[in-house]
Amino acid sequence: MKFPKINFDEMENEGTRSVTAGERRKFLKLGFAVAGVYAGGKILSLTSIIGSARAATGVEGVAKDLYNPHYSMVIRQSLCIDCERCVEACTKINDVPEYGYRTRILTKKYSGKLDKAVEFIPVLCNHCDNPPCVRGCPTKATYKDPVTGIVRMEKKKCIGCKTCILACPYDARYFDEERHAIDKCDFCWEERLSKGEKQTACSSACPTGARTFGNLSDPENIVYKLVHQIQEEVWVLRPDDNTKPNVFYMKGTMGSVDNILKGSKFKYFDPNKI
Repeated sequence: MKFPKINFDEMENEGTRSVTAGERRKFLKLGFAVAGVYAGGKILSLTSIIGSARAATGVEGVAKDLYNPHYSMVIRQSLCIDCERCVEACTKINDVPEYGYRTRILTKKYSGKLDKAVEFIPVLCNHCDNPPCVRGCPTKATYKDPVTGIVRMEKKKCIGCKTCILACPYDARYFDEERHAIDKCDFCWEERLSKGEKQTACSSACPTGARTFGNLSDPENIVYKLVHQIQEEVWVLRPDDNTKPNVFYMKGTMGSVDNILKGSKFKYFDPNKI
């Protein structure tokens, strides 16, 4: 039997426009549970010169040329113990309803492994440099802060159409029924950073230091040093979507990383004492 030839170059890329929120969540969970590549994420190669290291994530140019401060987060995944203190702190500080979320911890299970049967992966809004949620919002309620790079929400403009929820490949948004608007992580800009705090609630509440928050445009900042070091692999989630995320992942168990972290002043924040 002869099959007709198909020119794939001429076929239209449907993208993710027709994907429902349920299908998106299922795909994300499948990526964590089965594929073992962190929901489609690829291990980054940072063996090139430091100035072009972030190009491996799909971000063109050096980070300091984009925003200043360029708020970003590095998650040392192997240090997460699923205590959910980060989730509790986020919920309390940002008044997140019981059904909502701004950050979560996904579980990756292994089979046939005696030394480690499970791994925990904290996830949140990636504050992308090329955010599909911003492009998809019809009222411009979702926008990229031109100074800090934080993807924020102006809830007065939100009409609750949920287009941004469908556009987000990280399932990082939910519909706030009380406010009749979409809500998401804003790196605690409203409740902490804009009031002079230097850390997000989740990074401050983590007892193991799994979450490191800082300024990616400052070569002296701990986040910059962690992302640009070449001793340990760093990756982002779903780089093929070309969203250019600002949440980075690493195992974070090597001595070279610990040496970088020695210069940081870690102060534990207890959300139950506010």
